[in-house]
Amino acid sequence: MKALAVASGIVFWTLVLGAIILIFFPSGDEGEPVAVLNIETVPSAAAPVTTDGVDLPPGFAVAPAAPQRPAAPMLAPPGQGTTMMPTTPGPGTTMTPPPPPPPPPGPSGALETPERQGALPAASVATANLAAGIDQTGGTALDAVVPALIEESDYGPLPRVAADGRRPADVYARPSHYGRGAGGPPRVAVLVSGLAVPGAPDADIIKGLPPPVSVAYGAYGRGVQEWVDKARADGHEVLLALPLEPNNYPAVDPGPHTLLTTLPTDENLKRLQWLMSRYTGYAGVTNHMGSKFVTTQAALRPVLKEMKRRGLIYFDDGSVEGSAVGETAASLGVDYSTAHVQLEPGKMAESLAALEAEAKAQGAAIGVAKAEPSAVKQIAKWAGSLEGKGLVLVPVSTAMRSRRQG
Repeated sequence: MKALAVASGIVFWTLVLGAIILIFFPSGDEGEPVAVLNIETVPSAAAPVTTDGVDLPPGFAVAPAAPQRPAAPMLAPPGQGTTMMPTTPGPGTTMTPPPPPPPPPGPSGALETPERQGALPAASVATANLAAGIDQTGGTALDAVVPALIEESDYGPLPRVAADGRRPADVYARPSHYGRGAGGPPRVAVLVSGLAVPGAPDADIIKGLPPPVSVAYGAYGRGVQEWVDKARADGHEVLLALPLEPNNYPAVDPGPHTLLTTLPTDENLKRLQWLMSRYTGYAGVTNHMGSKFVTTQAALRPVLKEMKRRGLIYFDDGSVEGSAVGETAASLGVDYSTAHVQLEPGKMAESLAALEAEAKAQGAAIGVAKAEPSAVKQIAKWAGSLEGKGLVLVPVSTAMRSRRQG
């Protein structure tokens, strides 16, 4: 019995001791915690700390998790680009180049596009609808004058070529689809002259003319800039009419500051600057009279040279036989043209028919008319008939370009 009692005691204490060992010294991976939360004390605050929408008691904060490495970009198969990593194109694959950046904003904040500079890109011309009738390119109103094209002088604002190369001849020309490339109907253009010169009619005389008709203003009279602004708002391209010495000067006087063959070059250039400073917004100049001046190359050459320097076109109204403008302008590289038909008030129907025939034969033709009520009325009516005749009315600058290319 005594031996049995001792054996029972040994078994009992062995079990107790084993239980204690299991409790305080577990073996293997049993009971290993799944996650560990690191908690550290922080100074207590009035309000509980909040993280991820869970409020923690004051004095506790969750230690930030270790930063994760960004996932590596997924590469595309050969020949297929990705926005993250370009790849070399595979055989037969063409990569499209990125589009060019937009043009810089102009002085007024608007983008200076080729369409607003009197010319269109070749691709646009190829797809343009070059229909007969009245050129509708660019709507009606022309853009406001550009400060970058103005040079301040003692006389007033003078035209100049901008620092970025823009010329008044391009910026102030009426835009047209018809000035670049071949194809389309023959072009006809009309310049109405005789405004803002001694004895000129009221400026409102041009009211009712289609926008592509170009107009020429002299340098005389009050408010000429307002007249020019109104004409450009109505869509008319503007030229400055320079008073040039006629054969019978001074019996016939074109006006103050007339350029004379007897004056030194410096004096003529001073007069020229005074005339050019009367207003802004013109694409070029034309002659008012000048039968003696335009046949005298020594006097004419410095004037045309100044036209080129200031980025202007020169348009000879074609009224003077033996004019030296063509030869002189060509030698200087000046943009120029000569009128092909004089539109005579008493023979307007015949004159317009001659203009049409010239355009059909040469691809483009320019006529010049004096600003008279009957002439303006006939030109406006004639313009409405051009679609049926397979012709298109364009600005003078556009006909000049078309004629050169033809």
